Amino acid sequence: MNKDLVIPKHIGIIVDGNGRWAQERGLSRSDGHKAGFDRLKEICLYAQEVGVSYLSLYVFSTENFKRDKKEVDYLMKLFVLLYKSEFKDFMKKNIKVVFSGRREPLPKDVLTSMDKIVEESKNNTGMVVNFCLNYGAKTEILDMTKRICLDVLDGKLKIEDITFDTLDEHLYQNLPPLDFVIRTSGELRLSNFMLYQASYAEFYFPKVYFPDFTKNEFMKAIVEFNKRNRRFGGNQS
Repeated sequence: MNKDLVIPKHIGIIVDGNGRWAQERGLSRSDGHKAGFDRLKEICLYAQEVGVSYLSLYVFSTENFKRDKKEVDYLMKLFVLLYKSEFKDFMKKNIKVVFSGRREPLPKDVLTSMDKIVEESKNNTGMVVNFCLNYGAKTEILDMTKRICLDVLDGKLKIEDITFDTLDEHLYQNLPPLDFVIRTSGELRLSNFMLYQASYAEFYFPKVYFPDFTKNEFMKAIVEFNKRNRRFGGNQS
């Protein structure tokens, strides 16, 4: 790796293309999700290795529950598998794991695995991996608004004291803003992913399905990020 490269502090990845990757190979969509799951672990560990501090992964949206039940059930099993067979490697690397999204209607075994992962890794001081599971940005903003309203009604917060910090504190996770958003598969959409946190992020849309998003492809993305001239509003040109 080029030591002169600037590594984004917070990267978001929209994990996309598992099903199409499988179908083009005559495999089931579940096979594609398993391949994507294996790649996910590799990219997490590699991201930490190159110096990423926060990695947010869009792995299951609120809308994904509309998919075929068999496919959804298999995805839920993969999330449980994360804890049972893969999480130990995250612990060895001192990675802290958190989750963003609504708990309902996630299955009980998924919630149990999530809670165990969060509890066991809460004191880890390495990279933070934020799994966006049953997540939607509009839903997050709605839930954030409700939390703030409740705090105002309970007398914990005055309307005149609400600041941008208040908004951050009432999101699913209070993480730094996204610097770089990657969506695999070549689709040119955010699909309701961390819209508030991505206000000034750079975007990259590689035309590879996520199972083929290798370490080399990840580094290509970092190189592309370094070509960008980031602007944060004002009169910059």
